[in-house]
Amino acid sequence: MARRYVIVGNGPAGLTAAEAIRRDDASADIRIVGGENHPYYSRPGLAYLLTGSIPESALFSRPDSDYRQLGLTRTVGIAHRIEREAHRLVLTDGQVLPYDRLMLAVGSRAVRPPTPGMELEGVVTMDSLDDTRALIRLARSAKRACVVGGGITALELAEGLAARGVETHYLMRGDRYWGSVLDPHESALVEARLEEDGIRLHREVEVGRVIGHRGKVVALETNTASQMPCDMLAVAVGTQPRVELAQAAGVETGKGIWTDAAFQTSDADIFAAGDVAEMLDAKSGKRSLEALWSVAMEHGRIAGANMAGAQEHYRRPAPFNVTKIGGVTTTLIGAVGTGRSETDLLTLSRGDSQAWREQLDAFAVVADRGADHMRLVVGEDRIVGAVVMGDQAFSRPLQHLIRDRVDIRWVRDRLVSGPAEVRQALATLIERTGSFAAA
Repeated sequence: MARRYVIVGNGPAGLTAAEAIRRDDASADIRIVGGENHPYYSRPGLAYLLTGSIPESALFSRPDSDYRQLGLTRTVGIAHRIEREAHRLVLTDGQVLPYDRLMLAVGSRAVRPPTPGMELEGVVTMDSLDDTRALIRLARSAKRACVVGGGITALELAEGLAARGVETHYLMRGDRYWGSVLDPHESALVEARLEEDGIRLHREVEVGRVIGHRGKVVALETNTASQMPCDMLAVAVGTQPRVELAQAAGVETGKGIWTDAAFQTSDADIFAAGDVAEMLDAKSGKRSLEALWSVAMEHGRIAGANMAGAQEHYRRPAPFNVTKIGGVTTTLIGAVGTGRSETDLLTLSRGDSQAWREQLDAFAVVADRGADHMRLVVGEDRIVGAVVMGDQAFSRPLQHLIRDRVDIRWVRDRLVSGPAEVRQALATLIERTGSFAAA
């Protein structure tokens, strides 16, 4: 009899896992359960949809015909409970799906802080395609919007609303943007670009209450004892892994669902991958979360192969993300945190990584050239992190140097000698080690 696989989650981890299972088990019965009535789409693309840079059709890279070609059954529904002993998943509509192997790739949800008034019409997040459609509808009639939160998603909201002609105010709880990841100069570069786009910045401002009239947002009450009128409040204070289904079934959880390096949970027949997987790194003894699209795909590939009988272990790479922050192409690699706690984030934001905030015995060297900026976080014998803004010539080689823990001791003195020497010393290091091949 064909082995039955049920995957909860129709995102990058879930679909990549299904592909891996099909490669290794040609006769498998594979079912993907998703809560949205859409085929697979790009969540990172939602920001471009909001700004109007792409049409909605550009989000859908995997139509239903791809599912049919892979022999996958796509079910629209919400998982209600796992019956572990019976090996069954029960949906809220009463459907019962038996499984031999179950995978939870349920992702995370946008957090709404416990601020009074968060339930009012006009308080929005960008958690899904339907959320983004609602944002676009509201922006057509809104005159003034406020955005709260830290990280990449908050900027995407502010830039998207401003691009749609809404007067946009960005409220930061700290004194600068994304202080746990960016240094003061990098924050200033981003903030200057936002102001050039007409976005109004407010530092060290907290929302105490959302004020409504007839069920709709009309203003915010802040810690400065003032009121800020607005028609919309866009919230991006972080995401929370969806652990409730696993918890209720007695599967071990923490911030996320606990897994080993094979993505197996405390139940041998249940796996977890993507944003929800809090994987144990056997080398460091630490568990961490990654909210990165490319990482979710790699999780799914390895988890799916292991569900089908392989014995692959995930080797956590240096977290890597290329995005636009304040209109500036920015690459973040490895540990780049400034050592300051980030009060803007309750948890991770999408496109984020816990590893970016790691405290390491290292220090930063900076090389600026015109509008281009590069910061290297240098340890005793290797580069542990990098931020590259603007010119991206060094970004791929740096990913190789950091990922492969390349020994830099022979050139370290030149790297840390001062801004004038950094680029040339790095170019020499790349050439000598062959890291240019990664570009």
